[in-house]
Amino acid sequence: MHQYLESTEYIDWKAPEVLARAKSLAHGAESPEIIAEKCFVFVRDQIKHSWDYECNPVTCKASDVLKHGTGYCYAKSHLLAALLRANGIPAGLCYQRLTISNDRPPFCLHGLNAVYLEEHGWYRIDARGNKEGVSADFCPPIERLAFPIISDGEADLPEIWAKPILPVLEVLQTKKTYKEVAANLPDTQLVSANKAMHATSA
Repeated sequence: MHQYLESTEYIDWKAPEVLARAKSLAHGAESPEIIAEKCFVFVRDQIKHSWDYECNPVTCKASDVLKHGTGYCYAKSHLLAALLRANGIPAGLCYQRLTISNDRPPFCLHGLNAVYLEEHGWYRIDARGNKEGVSADFCPPIERLAFPIISDGEADLPEIWAKPILPVLEVLQTKKTYKEVAANLPDTQLVSANKAMHATSA
């Protein structure tokens, strides 16, 4: 579990502002599960999804997501992982491959989290932010994710990553506006998913 508790370049929970927020969210909570839910609700509801709210700048590091109050799903998952890890709760990153619109190609990756809860094991949560037609929640052991897998070519990628994957980092680090990210959303071919996704960055 050690890798799912580490502070890294992008899940930088040792940044003072991230650590302070994590501790404030945990204040008065009676169990890790309650802390996890409070962290989830904060990121889901208080951090604006960049596309939904037409927000710049493009963020990637957890500390930057918190500082600017905005991020794409990938960046929001980095912040949620950081808040959980800062409270000693193992957390990783998960991805889905989804259609971008109209339930047909092209596809893109969608970022979410898995949190380890003693009573339930690994449990996936999606803090991208609710809106009309999108309703994710925290209600273990039942998963309430933002998007179901419904179309050919869509998939839940089964891995739980300790660090963000390269296709995501490349977009978030090279695109300067939320519109540029939207026009270049990361994707992977499922036939080579294992090979493509094993390359990670700190």
